[in-house]
Amino acid sequence: MVRYGRACRSRLPSLQPRNDVSDVVVSFQALTKSFAGMGSPALDALTGEIRAGIITGLVGPDGAGKTTLLRLIAGLLVPSGGRLTTLGRDPVRETQVLHREIGYMPQKFGLYEDLSVLENLTLHADLRNVTGQDRRATFARLLEFTDLQRFTGRYAGKLSGGMKQKLGLACALLGKPRLLLLDEPGVGVDPISRKELRKMVGCLVDDGIAVVWSTAYLEEAELCGTTLVLNDGKLIFSGEPAAMTAPLAGRCWQLRDSGNNQRRLLAQALERPEVSDGTIQGRHLRLTLREGAQVFPPELIGAPPGTAWAQVTPRFEDAFIDRMGGGPGGQSVLARHVRAISTDGEVVIEAHQLTKKFGDFTATDEVTFQVRRGEVYGLLGPNGAGKSTTFKMMCGLLKPTSGRATVVGLDLRHSAGRARQKLGYMAQKFSLYGNLTVRNNLEFFSGIYGLAGTWRRSQTAKMAEIFHLEPFLDAKTDALSLGFKQRLALACAVMHEPDILFLDEPTSGVDPVTRREFWTHINGLVERGVTVMVTTHFMDEAEYCDRIGLVFRGRLIADGTPDALKALAATEDHKDPTMEDAFIALIRGEEEA
Repeated sequence: MVRYGRACRSRLPSLQPRNDVSDVVVSFQALTKSFAGMGSPALDALTGEIRAGIITGLVGPDGAGKTTLLRLIAGLLVPSGGRLTTLGRDPVRETQVLHREIGYMPQKFGLYEDLSVLENLTLHADLRNVTGQDRRATFARLLEFTDLQRFTGRYAGKLSGGMKQKLGLACALLGKPRLLLLDEPGVGVDPISRKELRKMVGCLVDDGIAVVWSTAYLEEAELCGTTLVLNDGKLIFSGEPAAMTAPLAGRCWQLRDSGNNQRRLLAQALERPEVSDGTIQGRHLRLTLREGAQVFPPELIGAPPGTAWAQVTPRFEDAFIDRMGGGPGGQSVLARHVRAISTDGEVVIEAHQLTKKFGDFTATDEVTFQVRRGEVYGLLGPNGAGKSTTFKMMCGLLKPTSGRATVVGLDLRHSAGRARQKLGYMAQKFSLYGNLTVRNNLEFFSGIYGLAGTWRRSQTAKMAEIFHLEPFLDAKTDALSLGFKQRLALACAVMHEPDILFLDEPTSGVDPVTRREFWTHINGLVERGVTVMVTTHFMDEAEYCDRIGLVFRGRLIADGTPDALKALAATEDHKDPTMEDAFIALIRGEEEA
């Protein structure tokens, strides 16, 4: 694993001459793109520019038009109107020339999973006419730069999420590109790998490559030199991240030491007219107030005596959600429609020395933990650490090599079928049927979970209403945006009102407003007694968990509340670490042990 403190492995000096920092590499005026069958343009009269010498963050909710803009810049789509130049060329008329000067890394992993790392590099080198000594030197440089030298023979499909993204970046850099277009490179990637990717891309900018970084992780946007923020195909902000957050000065507050019922307090706070947005941060609440509003007495939302307000620095995410009109309210429509379950504190999920081996490789190594009814338990770890393997054993989708996994007292080795009737499961990768309509998927999964007759029809209609799927009931699922695909997947997982909900990276790649909506539902379900086990790469989401298990190299290396894990990472110089700080520090400590 790359150490963050290292200098760039390679400055990649032979890629190209350094651009002047002020060079405009992409310019667009009144740029418009429409697609047949869409009610409004995907891009609506955008005007802006992209310069060399800085990373330009392309930010916006799901369906805002980010991917469409990148494809227009790369010459992969033809504009419906307006003017666009890329590297001084017309991307429609000079497509072939531009393709030799642009590196494009698509949102979905675009390489061949049944080819090795070296075979993928070779294929892309052939396509870009990189041959002979130039090829050998470029391969050596890129493999060193991405730390993939040890994995040249490994199939791409067997790489961890972070390694896949590094391979995608290496292939995009073949052919000496002057412009690099990265479409959400951090999606599904753990915080350590995201930080490595940011470091590598920063080195590329220093070497003169112009970079556009599309992202749904707003902490990434905060680190960009400049940002273009899209919503519904329109450009709603262009400039430095600090200019985006400046209007929120004095409006972001933390309600400190707010007791042990943060979910209920957050729900109450989000219903107040002063509050635009809010999140849980361990034992604290973080709230953004509407313009002109003042903090209110904490007891008005049920906070315990002694709870105090502390002003905090606005983040890019705070400003983004504020520009979107604020986050969703604190009440979950879904939770109101499910039966309440008695939260008696009994253990309903248990792993005891759970082990899974694939040949000589141990994916999960004697993992032990317990989850009580009505808890949210987060399973965190780097890509390839063994989270998903552990998760699948807990759901009965994989049989352990040794050890025991039980759910509501049922051993999943022998009673997986009975246990599954109590479970709802949302997979890490979208697992519904893309060639079926939304209605077909809802009906199919309701049948899988044993719903029939009037109850089945009622639940299908109810899920469509709650998750705003009614306009898309007769649309093919593959045609949905990622946000609506995730809504559909969650709807299918909860329609039978399960006691226990397993969510494997449920918000990966989803915009922050939709993520807030998901957690409003999750918090509401937990308040009704549902038990939730979740994996996530968003460290701010980990703060919503009652307890966290941190997995590394197949072992459980830490287990405790978010505040307890942050305390383990605290130092004299850094007394109040974030959850991401704690994640990185604990993993580093294990590596160095």
